[in-house]
Amino acid sequence: MGKALLQVLKGEVPDRRPMWMMRQAGRYLPEYRALRATAGSFLNLCYNPEMAAEVSLQPLRRFDFDAAILFSDILVVPHALGLALRFEEGEGPILDTVKDLAGIDALNLDAGRRYFEKVYETVQRVKLGLQPGHTLIGFCGAPWTVASYMVEGRSSDRQKALAAAMHAPWFGALIDRVVAASVEYALGQVKAGAECLQIFDSWAGDLPLELRGRWVEAPIRDVMNGVRAVYPEVPIIVFARGIGDGHGALASNLMPSAMGVEQGVDLAHVLKALPAGVAVQGNLSPEVLLSGGDVLDAGVGTILENIPLSRHIFNLGHGILPTTPIAHVERLVNLVRA
Repeated sequence: MGKALLQVLKGEVPDRRPMWMMRQAGRYLPEYRALRATAGSFLNLCYNPEMAAEVSLQPLRRFDFDAAILFSDILVVPHALGLALRFEEGEGPILDTVKDLAGIDALNLDAGRRYFEKVYETVQRVKLGLQPGHTLIGFCGAPWTVASYMVEGRSSDRQKALAAAMHAPWFGALIDRVVAASVEYALGQVKAGAECLQIFDSWAGDLPLELRGRWVEAPIRDVMNGVRAVYPEVPIIVFARGIGDGHGALASNLMPSAMGVEQGVDLAHVLKALPAGVAVQGNLSPEVLLSGGDVLDAGVGTILENIPLSRHIFNLGHGILPTTPIAHVERLVNLVRA
């Protein structure tokens, strides 16, 4: 059996419908919770290559998925650029902020590349642990989402980031710095063994439509171009959450291998709007998976009936919820594989 995920991303007819789940390595798995408890902190887990590789591989031992995604975090990039980062239980990431050009000038990778190197070692370890039909997905955050964290300091309503995007003359320089670091980070993952990449723009939908070209589309294109200049054959998935009907236009301008689509969007409608050769990824609601039963059966059935095998990667519309029963994931896999 070939690598179904890569087959779809390269425009080939796959041996079967590929599937994986965002946040598939996480708190819904007891083996993850046990390892997380020994790590001391979330960052320790991310930067311990042996542990991070183990976490990345755990879902594939339980479920018939087609891919492992690197276990890490999008904030590795600003951390490597010199911003202090910590994770608080119940609150999430807390990051030092950038407020002006002086703060941007202070950002550099000279000391922080050691964080990248730990991630690259994780990629190497995961690659060694995969079965022949599995694909290894590397990832980075899109510049808009990463820069927003660097302005806000935490996950919030993004008001400071939106104001900076619209009015601060230094915001473009911050985006440029994030683009350059993200290209280096993504290239390092591919060199270490990642076979495709996903770019996560989790907050793309927060921007007004008139600003998306400047702060969503153009920076993602810069990252993609930086990767393709060295590895033109590596497929790239773009996940721009919240843009709704904008997926077709964004795909036409970026030409990724696939577009990830959030829940609540008509996947068949998006697929019709995509350029030929661009696949669609998604978009079962995590809440539907959490519910299970007939609701899950119906949700999966709708996707399978309406989206052709050759242009689809089955996934959720966002990350799996921590309280999701393992039995529901098993049922999901059985439905897709039936």
